[in-house]
Amino acid sequence: MKEIADVKLAQQSDKNAFCRLIKNSEVTMYRVAKSFLQTDEDCADAIQEAIIKAYNSINSLREPLYFKTWLIKILINECRKTLSLRHRVIPRADLTIGCKDTNSFEKIEIQNAVDSLENELRIIVNLFYFEDLSLKTIAQLLSIPEGTVKSRLSRARTQLAKILCLQDEMEGMI
Repeated sequence: MKEIADVKLAQQSDKNAFCRLIKNSEVTMYRVAKSFLQTDEDCADAIQEAIIKAYNSINSLREPLYFKTWLIKILINECRKTLSLRHRVIPRADLTIGCKDTNSFEKIEIQNAVDSLENELRIIVNLFYFEDLSLKTIAQLLSIPEGTVKSRLSRARTQLAKILCLQDEMEGMI
């Protein structure tokens, strides 16, 4: 509810309200940017551009309830723009921040497994598991059909299971 009030205030040119909205979204923005881009500098640039664009177009947001989704969509577009300018696709280094029920070693195994996925699968895993976004929201953010999100998530799960099972088998040999 506070976020909706802040969005309405930001739409009335309240800079402090906009700053609060960004502050509440900064961790999510970094995680999303990092899932697309390798360096912290590229992430910071994409985030900064997204914030500027969001600030300049906050009045175009029709439904305050969807501020965070709208902001992340802007950020994803900025990340894609950065990638197209640099002609590269880079793995994410720090995906396991959202893992709460695993020990450090398991986090590293999971991180390495997720990092080994191809970019289109890794992004969906990050958005679904670490940012807790719905399939529908992910589809909207990435401008792909919901069925595509489901199939990519399924492929990612299958690949992760194979990767993690192989690691377990190798540990058993040692």
